[in-house]
Amino acid sequence: MHEAAVAQSLIEVILQEVEQRHAKPVGATISCGELNKVNDESLSFAFEAVARDTPCEGMTLRIEHKPLQARCKPCGRVFAVDVSNPQCPDCRSEDFELLPDAPLVLDEIEFEGPDDGEG
Repeated sequence: MHEAAVAQSLIEVILQEVEQRHAKPVGATISCGELNKVNDESLSFAFEAVARDTPCEGMTLRIEHKPLQARCKPCGRVFAVDVSNPQCPDCRSEDFELLPDAPLVLDEIEFEGPDDGEG
């Protein structure tokens, strides 16, 4: 299951940050492209399972999907590809090149204040 491996990697990176910041993580945002897509429900389930009994337990995971981009060869416009109507929205050309898909990235980790042991 791809999502379980992604969840494990996310938790490992977040735990490294927890160690450095001495703060409780409360949320994280990841993004991915159309071709690097994850199943939101499966990833959220795997994330919760891997986070259990760690400082990451109870975190909110947000997943943003970035559209596949293309560059129109005749006019040069960069646009989000609509698979149901694959053409440039400006000049209506179907002559375009697909750009590299957005990778799966951990964009942000949100923390509560530093854990100073006072309550």
